[in-house]
Order: sequence, then structure tokens, then C-alpha cells
Amino acid sequence: RVGVVFSGRQSPGGHNVVWGLYNAINSHNPSSELIGFLGGTDGLFAQKTLEITEEVFSSYKNQGGYYMLGRTRDQIRTTEQVKAAMTTCQALKLDALVIIGGVTSNTDAAQLAETFAESKCSTKVVGVPVTLNGDLKNQFVETTVGFDTICKVNSQLISNVCTDALSAEKYYYFIRLMGRKASHVALECALQSHPNMVLLGEEVAASKLTISDITKQICDAVQARAEKDKYHGVILIPEGLVESIPELYALLQEIHGLHDKGVFIENISSHLSPWASALFDFLPPFIRKQLLLHPESDDSAQLSQIETEKLLAQLVETEINKRLEEGTYKGKKFNAICHFFGYQARGALPSNFDCDYAYVLGHVCYHILAAGLNGYMATVTNLKSPVDQWKCGAAPITSMMTVRGWSRGPTASQIGKPAVHIASVDLKGKAYE
Repeated sequence: RVGVVFSGRQSPGGHNVVWGLYNAINSHNPSSELIGFLGGTDGLFAQKTLEITEEVFSSYKNQGGYYMLGRTRDQIRTTEQVKAAMTTCQALKLDALVIIGGVTSNTDAAQLAETFAESKCSTKVVGVPVTLNGDLKNQFVETTVGFDTICKVNSQLISNVCTDALSAEKYYYFIRLMGRKASHVALECALQSHPNMVLLGEEVAASKLTISDITKQICDAVQARAEKDKYHGVILIPEGLVESIPELYALLQEIHGLHDKGVFIENISSHLSPWASALFDFLPPFIRKQLLLHPESDDSAQLSQIETEKLLAQLVETEINKRLEEGTYKGKKFNAICHFFGYQARGALPSNFDCDYAYVLGHVCYHILAAGLNGYMATVTNLKSPVDQWKCGAAPITSMMTVRGWSRGPTASQIGKPAVHIASVDLKGKAYE
């Protein structure tokens, strides 16, 4: 009897993991049961289940999203949550629990496996690398389910915008893409669609570029193109850029610290330090409101709701107008149009690669469980080769975990807990170069 739960943001191909798992356990034992938890980890805690049968699953094969079961919060972290998960597994007499998700979800899977083993709970826990961000990569995991689809769909949309920009020749398009702390999606989409400029969070952080530096960099590019009589362009921005800009990241950390202390949103601005208050007042009202949103379950900002592309477009327009008045810019008026390509892509039908990859991972999950392994992640390598040359395997999630220091505000820092950490863009890697 196996339970399966979607954790983390929905990624194309997630359904096929369940399909592969279902076919594998039933081909080896037709009396096996696959239990899905409705509403993600909240459904796991509340024991809200759906028995997955061939009839139930027939409409979800090769489909996008997670709508067969749904998802809610992305964590199994607190003592109460871990106890609730264990209670559910024991009550339903589950032999195994399969957790489908990214770095946070698999970190939680490792903790859950350890706790179950210590508590003599017989349920085995297995993780599956599924996240659209493509940031769960290491010596065992080559890529994640969903990344291929996201990049292909976004690249088509970006290419359409590039064609429109070239046709009208009067707009600069600022396009924000999903990506959070790692900019893999933005980099891959740039390689596929060839925009005029792409900002990578890792590059900004490594160079310690301020918001003013980035604005100047974009304005210089706009001015250089204007000198060639070109008044259009496309600029890609990862959603995690706001956390890569030093002063904005420090401001966010201070705001989140005040959230933790129970300061009401309407009072936060008056509790900020002088430098943070000055920066906060400098920002446009719409960005202030978005920065004040409560952080996500992993303590990061609600990046999907922070319109960095609009902030940059507004700052660039102000700087270009200033240069126009000073006579250093002699081109036409600057016009910007902003987009956020996030939900359009993550709900897409999975690519052939993601369909196959996810299905195979589902089969691998069965073999991990049949071997009696606990706290392992399903892996498939040699993915650049044809499917019949793929190599299936499993790796302990703990072997992917490290401990890092982290800061909460300018003066507070501490050593973090063991976790599967995000793999950032390698600024010396082939893709970047």
C-alpha cells in the first residue's frame, strides 16, 4: 500500500510520476493500492485521500498541472506536521510514502524518513525530483521533471514577443520568468530565444550590482541601440532577481524579521532601520506593498507577486528621461511593456521528454520500495541519450544535503540545518559562457 503526495509548485509531468508508479506496483502485485492525498501536504495531514485506479487515472496521463490531487502548502517541517504525517501513514497502514517535489520537499522527505525510522514506523519515504525551476541538480540528479517543458513553452512566448518587438519597433519588453533563487529558466530561455538582454540573479549577486547599477546597465544598452536607430528590445528577468540585489535583499530580511516579531504590516515601515526606511521610501508604492507580503513557507519572499520587471521599467524610463533632458540621450521616447510568464508555462502539457522522464521515475520509485530502502530519491541519468540508454538508480537524499549559514537581517546570522540546497547557475559553466 503506497501513498503519494504532490508537494511544491506544480510542474509539467508530475502526473506521469504517479502513472509510472501505479503501473509498476500493479504489474508486480495486482492487489497493490495507490493512495493519493488530496490537497498536497494539507491533505496528508488531514488524511484526505483518493484511491488511484486505472479508471481514475485515465484522464490525467501526459497531462500538465497537479489537478488530479492538487497541492497546498509546500512543507512537512514542524513537529506537529511530522507527527500528523506519521499518524496518517500508520492509520492507513502505508508501506511507503512518495513525495513529489523540489529541494524543499525532498529535504522534508529526508527528515520524515529519519523520524519514521527513529519512531519504528514501518512506512518508507521516497523523494522524486520534480520542479520547474531546474535547481535540484547534483552528482546524482541531471535535471528535474518540468524544466524542459517550462523552458520550451516560455521560449516560444518570448520568441513571439521578440517578433512583435521587431515588427512595431517602438517597445521594450521586460519579461519576468519563474526561477526563484536560481536563474536556470532565464538562462535556458535566453539561449533558445535570443533576447537583447538577460539578467541573471547569480551574476548580479556575484558582481554585487545595486538597483542603480542594473538601471544604468539597461539604460546604456537602450542608448547604444538608439544610436543605431533601434528603439525596441526584449529583456529577461528571473523572479528571484529581487533577492539577488544586495540592498533589496537586506530590506526584505529586515521586513521578514519584523513579521516574525508580530509587527503588523501597516506598522512595518515605521519600524525599519534608517537606511532601510530610506530605501523603502525611494521605491514606488506598488513595490512597497508587494515587499510587505508575508514570506513563503521556506522563508523566501513571495517572488511571484513582486513585479520586479515593472520596477526596472519605471526606473529605466526615469533615467532615460533624465538623460534626454541633459542631452546625453538623443533618441525617441522610451516605451516599456511588462509581462510575467509564470502560470502560463507551468500549467502546460509536458514535453515528450518530461512525459518519459517522469514515467520512468515512477517506475524507479517502485524498485526503491521493493528493495526496502528508506530516505532515497529516484534518479535517472544519461538523459541526453535515447530512452533505452537511460540509467535508473537511487541515491540517499542525505548524500545531497549540506549545511549552510544564513542571515536574518544585518546583524543576525546562524548556522542552518542540513538541507538539499538549490544549485545555482554556474558562472564558469558552458551554458553561461
